[in-house]
Amino acid sequence: MSDSTRIDYLQLALTPGVGPRILRSLLDHFDNATTVLSASPIELGEVEGVGVALTRRIRNPEVRQQALALTQQCEDFGIRILIPQDPHFPRLLHEIVDPPNLLFVKGEFARTDALAVAIVGTRGATQYGRSQAQRFARSLARAGLTIVSGLARGIDAAAHEGALEAEGRTIGVLSNGVAEIYPPQHAELGQRIAHSGVLVSEMPPGTKPKKGMFPQRNRLISGLTLATIVIEAAERSGALITARLAGEQGREVMALPGLVTTPNSRGCHRLIRDGAHLIQDPEDVLEALGPLVEGVALEPERTIRHAAELQLNEQENLVLQAIGVAPTDINAVVHGSGLPVSRVLSTLSVLEMRRLVRRISGQTVQRI
Repeated sequence: MSDSTRIDYLQLALTPGVGPRILRSLLDHFDNATTVLSASPIELGEVEGVGVALTRRIRNPEVRQQALALTQQCEDFGIRILIPQDPHFPRLLHEIVDPPNLLFVKGEFARTDALAVAIVGTRGATQYGRSQAQRFARSLARAGLTIVSGLARGIDAAAHEGALEAEGRTIGVLSNGVAEIYPPQHAELGQRIAHSGVLVSEMPPGTKPKKGMFPQRNRLISGLTLATIVIEAAERSGALITARLAGEQGREVMALPGLVTTPNSRGCHRLIRDGAHLIQDPEDVLEALGPLVEGVALEPERTIRHAAELQLNEQENLVLQAIGVAPTDINAVVHGSGLPVSRVLSTLSVLEMRRLVRRISGQTVQRI
């Protein structure tokens, strides 16, 4: 994509009144942002939701100057601007109903971030809650999952810390601009996240945090992940908003139970009552995650199609990687894995019990 085309898109996305729905309508109608900006008022008026006032704003040259200034500002702060057409724009965000028009990023997204879970909870966490958030984040990061949270006090910070302790990847999603960390006491934590993962926001640098912006941020936390894990949440906790959004986005929702006498457990218990997965150990998370929409290549010869595969030992991986998504003859599995027939057969039984493969016939197996 040329710089000019990118600026055209940025100008359109920054236009007041052009939200995700109208932007998609404009791009569907005109193919690209450059064509939108060169369209006549009559042509723009043919798009549903675009009236006279919005047409004037779309054609306002001052917005282009804002786009150019914002581009320079981001370069000065070392911030990348991702648009949905960029190859590094997270695939999982394309799947939600209201994806962001823009992402402002410090750090680099990795392909393995498609294997991500959110860990969220109360800011007023107990020592038990913080230790559990760290335990889950540490173990899941070691298994190969990316940990996503909101960089807030309490459970969020503990989750990021746990992932960093395991030298794993973590993503901090902010409601304000990524140039200024909020809360300020997490500035050093934010720098560590950007160094080994990603800080991301849909708001431009300089945007200050406001109370009403957090639910909008929460849809990105759930949208970037396969599942949302709630650890300690009161009945009116913002973490429950994230869990609700995850459910609406078709993602898994999981909750850690606590003492029935603790107010911070009531939100988690309500989620479990309403159908969320009850989890006690990190292994429960891997087992609850379903098959991935798209395989994730962790290594040149290892593609993950189910999060539970992260628990396999070397022998189990050899057998699994020798099985295709199409029915595969067991003799081909023996040849591909390089293992004796007896080991292949016993390993296939283990993979069947873990619901990673299924037998098509006595001599044929297939990856699920």
